[in-house]
Amino acid sequence: MKKKILLLFAISLVAQWAFSQPKWVDKAKRAVFSIVTYDKDDKMLNTGNGFFVSEDGVALSDYSLFKGARRAVIVNYEGKEMPVDAIMGADDMYDVVKFKVGITEKKVPALVLAASAPVVGSEVYLLPYSTQKSRTYTAGKVKAVDKVAENYSYYTLDMKLKDKMVSCPLMTMEGNVFGLAQKASGQDTASICYAVDANYVMAQKIAALSYSDMALKDIGIKKALPETEEEALIFLYMASSQLSPEKYMEVLEDFIRQYPNSSDGYLRRASQRLFASDDEASMKLVVEDLDQALKVAAKKDDVLFSRAKIIYNYVLSHSEKPYEDWSFDKALDEIRQAIAIQPLPVYVQTEGDILYAKADYAGALQAYEKVNQSELGSAATLFTTAKIKEAMGASPEEVLAVIDSCVARFNKPYTQEAAPYLLERAQALMKVGKARNAMLDYDAYYDAVKGNVNDVFYYYREQAALKARQYQRALDDLAKAIELNPKDLTYRAELAVVNIRVGRNEEAVKILKEALEIDPKYAEAYRLIGIAQIQMKQKAAACESFAKAKELGDPNVDVLIEKNCK
Repeated sequence: MKKKILLLFAISLVAQWAFSQPKWVDKAKRAVFSIVTYDKDDKMLNTGNGFFVSEDGVALSDYSLFKGARRAVIVNYEGKEMPVDAIMGADDMYDVVKFKVGITEKKVPALVLAASAPVVGSEVYLLPYSTQKSRTYTAGKVKAVDKVAENYSYYTLDMKLKDKMVSCPLMTMEGNVFGLAQKASGQDTASICYAVDANYVMAQKIAALSYSDMALKDIGIKKALPETEEEALIFLYMASSQLSPEKYMEVLEDFIRQYPNSSDGYLRRASQRLFASDDEASMKLVVEDLDQALKVAAKKDDVLFSRAKIIYNYVLSHSEKPYEDWSFDKALDEIRQAIAIQPLPVYVQTEGDILYAKADYAGALQAYEKVNQSELGSAATLFTTAKIKEAMGASPEEVLAVIDSCVARFNKPYTQEAAPYLLERAQALMKVGKARNAMLDYDAYYDAVKGNVNDVFYYYREQAALKARQYQRALDDLAKAIELNPKDLTYRAELAVVNIRVGRNEEAVKILKEALEIDPKYAEAYRLIGIAQIQMKQKAAACESFAKAKELGDPNVDVLIEKNCK
């Protein structure tokens, strides 16, 4: 009789529990899952909870769970594992993360986001993760609602919350998810807990410049692409300098899947594949990407321009073994097709570069003269024009006139941007015998780079000073060159030459003997010692020095021996 009473009591409790439980609980709990994250050594990092908010695998959880992770998997209500495919957004301040799970089935159970926030006093429910058939849940009430980022809510709940319930979904009476559970810090079990608005977590996203976001950087799992193609392209650019080639290729593959009609994806993948290519099969994939880029392109000329540049640069670096029909001529054909569609100056400049590489200097000059007359004309294009003229055998004066035009593009005082052209003009001035003007350009270069020069600069400026007969400046510059590079014997020999020029023969001999201490077989030192000794009327000693220079193989000493030692 007693057992019968107990059985009837248990049945009545179950009936009462079933009656009081919201009807949506059994279905909704299937959207809740467990998460396991792993570190860079593939060791377990953290475990926690999350839940699906879309049938295609978008899910929410807490950021702390993912910080430092290199991969993660979820375990659904059936005990099935699924990999976390990409991070879609994160906020470390509110400890939330949005991510995409790589699902194998067509759809997953997902919760519906509440359209409005529950008010203070509303009864709410927390759904824990479970693989069991138990229908348990935790009930509580909204104690307070605060604003987050103006449009979202942060909830204080009168509800007991255990550690294993963190990041579980909080539901309205209607069965819609409104929050992500967050416990009160410092309490294992508390009567008060908190929840961040699920819509706030959904608002987290990857933006064009998200690779500079430290919260996202601290998660080693692949990031999803931004929602627009324009932002995704900027994101790709940022990712290219921060990811390994393998990881960057994964992002490129995602971009192509998301934007299959964007030529940029295929062009970037072609460039990435070309960089890593080492056989015919991989080169074939490059060509396929280039062809697909042209096929889907809305602006054919833009893709033809990119194809021309890729082929041109490849041939430049693989001239000894080009791929199939890849050649300067093929690159030229591509760029001329682009020009036929729209003769943009940048296309014409590329045509000039290809013609220059083909040694078709007349054609290259014609192209660059067009560029110089366009809005693309610059110091750089004028400089290339000067080089083309130089290759054509133009007079030094004609080349100098073009370089003058380069420098004229800059205002005084010159900045570092003008520095390369000042250096080039100084050397051009030396070729036409204008050493004093060359010195002025060397000085201007020195100021433009704020004195950040090397030993070679001092040697070149010394050459100008020597020809300008400014001997003390020549001596000072050589001293600086030797200070920066004391083992370069050319500088010591030049210093000796200048000293001989100004009649300081003893000093020249001393400098040359120091050079011989560095290299006893430095033949030029003996020849110059002999010249200094001739100046000092030490003919016999000079002839011994000349003989030693000849013994060491100096080809320039024979004339001195013929003149002074017969």
